[in-house]
Amino acid sequence: MPLILTVANKICFKLEVELKSFRVLRSPTVWWCSELEIWICSFEGGEPTTTVVHGPFLPSHPTPSRTVGIESRAWKCCYCCLLGKTAQVQGQSCEQSQLIGYQCGQVFRACCVKGQEGTEGSIIKISDEEVDQEDPYLHDRCRGGGPCTQQCRDTGSSVVCSCFVGYQLLSDGVTCEDTNECITGMHNCGIGQTCVNTVGSFRCQRETSCGTGYELTEDNHCKDIDECESGTHNCLPDFICQNTPGSFRCRPKLQCMNGFIQDALGNCIDINECLSINMPCPVGQMCINTDGSYTCQRNVPNCGRGYHLNEEGTRCVDVDECSSPNQLCGDGHVCVNSPGSYRCDCRLGYYFEAISRTCIDVNECRHYSGRLCAHKCENTPGSYYCSCTVGFKLSTGGRLCEDLNECESNPCSQECANVYGSYQCYCRRGYQLSDIDGITCEDIDECALPTGGHICSYRCSNVPGSFQCTCPSPGYRLATNARNCQDINECVAETHNCLFNETCFNIQGSFRCLSLECPENYRKSGDTRCERLPCNENKECQSLPLRITSYHLSFPTNIQVPTDIFRMGPSNAVPGDKILLSIISGNEEGFFTTKKVNNYSGIVVMKQQIREPRDLLLTIQMQLFRHGTVSAFIAKLFVFVSAQL
Repeated sequence: MPLILTVANKICFKLEVELKSFRVLRSPTVWWCSELEIWICSFEGGEPTTTVVHGPFLPSHPTPSRTVGIESRAWKCCYCCLLGKTAQVQGQSCEQSQLIGYQCGQVFRACCVKGQEGTEGSIIKISDEEVDQEDPYLHDRCRGGGPCTQQCRDTGSSVVCSCFVGYQLLSDGVTCEDTNECITGMHNCGIGQTCVNTVGSFRCQRETSCGTGYELTEDNHCKDIDECESGTHNCLPDFICQNTPGSFRCRPKLQCMNGFIQDALGNCIDINECLSINMPCPVGQMCINTDGSYTCQRNVPNCGRGYHLNEEGTRCVDVDECSSPNQLCGDGHVCVNSPGSYRCDCRLGYYFEAISRTCIDVNECRHYSGRLCAHKCENTPGSYYCSCTVGFKLSTGGRLCEDLNECESNPCSQECANVYGSYQCYCRRGYQLSDIDGITCEDIDECALPTGGHICSYRCSNVPGSFQCTCPSPGYRLATNARNCQDINECVAETHNCLFNETCFNIQGSFRCLSLECPENYRKSGDTRCERLPCNENKECQSLPLRITSYHLSFPTNIQVPTDIFRMGPSNAVPGDKILLSIISGNEEGFFTTKKVNNYSGIVVMKQQIREPRDLLLTIQMQLFRHGTVSAFIAKLFVFVSAQL
C-alpha cells in the first residue's frame, strides 16, 4: 500500500519504488531533491498535478526530455525532514542520509531518529511550522542553501560552496555554471561519435547514419527496423514477410513439390536438373530432363580408325600410335602422333636421303666449320658438342669457352695467380718456388746465403719463411731493426754491481768497476786524479811525478791498426817546452808504442791487433823540460778490448 504524506495543503503519494540515491538542489526559496522516488503531489481534494522522476531540474530552466515538468507547489514534498520521517515509517535505515548531502543529510537523520510512528496507507499531516521546529539546524548558515546556488558546507569559521558533477564554481565562489565537457575534453565519446553538451552532463551522438534498415536509439546505438512488424514491407498477399538484419524478404505461402521452383509471381515451374546440377548422371550416360525430374540414358559413340572409346565409354579419343612398344619408324626417325594417325620425321641433326629413303646424320662440325664452337667441335649422332683447350671451360651456352680459374682448386702450395688460359704459382716472402714441380714453395735459408753473414751482426738462425738474429747474453740486446746488436750500458741502466766507492765504466758487452787509490805522498783530486803533496825541500819527493791521472779506453778486437789511441802533453805549453813520452809498464807484448808529434805533445799508438778480449793497464810517463827543470807526469791508461760481433 502506498504511503500518503500531507504537507500544508498538499498530499504526496509515494509509489512503491525502491529508495535510490538523493541529490539536493536549491531553488530561490526551498530545497528539493533529484534522483528520488517517484512522488505524485496535489492540493487536498484535487487530482495529482506533478510527477517527480529521476534527473536534476530547476524551475527556471527547461525540463530535460526524460523528466516531467514540476510546479513549485510540489517542492515541499522533498523537505529533508519529511524524507527522514518517511524512511522511519518505512522501516528503512536512517544512515541513508549520507546520500543526499551534508546539510539535508543531518536533517534527514535527526527526523528519522525522532520520527513519529505511522502506518502504511495512512495519511500523515505535518505542518511547515512542525518541520521547522524539528530541524536541529534551524540556525545553520547553510540552511536553505545559504549563499550557495547548489551545495553548501558550514565549516564553523566560514561557508564553503561547491557544485554538483557537471557544474563548475564561478569566481564569485557561490554561483555554479554548467561545465561544457565537449570543450574541456572531459567526455568519453569514441571514434565516429560527436560530443553534444547538455545541462550538467553531455551525450555522444553518432556522426554517421545507421544505414538503410536501421534506426538510432536513445542510447546512440543502431537498431534493426522490423519492416514486417511496422508494415513497411512490400510483400504480395501470397507471400509472408520475414524480417532480416537491415532488411526483409518475402516467402511464398504456396510450397512447390520437389523438382519445381517458385517464380516471382508464386507459380511453380519445372527445374531442368540436366542444366542446374553438375553431372547428374553417371559417367557414360546422357541426362534427359522430365517434368519435375530427369532420366539418365547410356550413350555409346561409334569411333573410326585411329580412335577408341575412353575408359568411361563416353567419347572417342585419339590412339597414340607413337606410344606403342613396336618401333614404327626407323633409326634416325622420330614418330609424331597426329589426330587419328601418325607420321615419321627425321630427328633433329639428321636429314632425309631421298634415294635410300633413310635419315642420315648431319656432321654439324664440318658443315658449319668454325661457326658452332669457339675452340673444338666434336660430331655425335644427330648432334655435336663443343670442348675447350686446357685452361678453359665451356660457358653456360655450351659453345663459347671462358677462362678456367685454376686457382679455385688450390693447385699451389701457397699463392696462386690466375692468368688467361693458365695460372702461376708464387711464394710468400722467405720461400722460393721449387724447380722440380713449379708449384711447391720451399723455405729459403737466409743464413746460408752468400750474404747471410751480413744479415745479423752476431748470430743468424733460420726459421720457416724467415730468419732470426740473436745477440750474446748478457751485455747486448737486439736493436729495433732486429738485426744488429746494441751494447747494454749497465752503468746507465744501473744494472751493475759496483760498490758505492767504485766508478762504473761501460765497455762493449759488459762493464768494469773502477776505483782510484793514490800512492803515498799523494792526495786524491776528483775521481781520476792524484796530486803530489808539497815536498818541503825533500829532493827524493821532488823527483816524484807531479800528477797521476787515470784514463779508460774501450775498443773491439778487430780495430784497424796502426791507430792513435791516446795523446798527452802539457795543458798550457810555453815556448821552449820539450817533452819525452814513454811506456813504463803494461806493454810487455809490444802491442803499443809512442810517437812524438812535436816538442810539447806525443801520442800512444796501437801497432798490432789484440786478437782476444783483454784488460790492459798501461803506465805512460811524460817528462816536461821547461826553463831548465824537469817535471814528470803519469797517465794510468786502462785499455779494455772487447770481442767484435
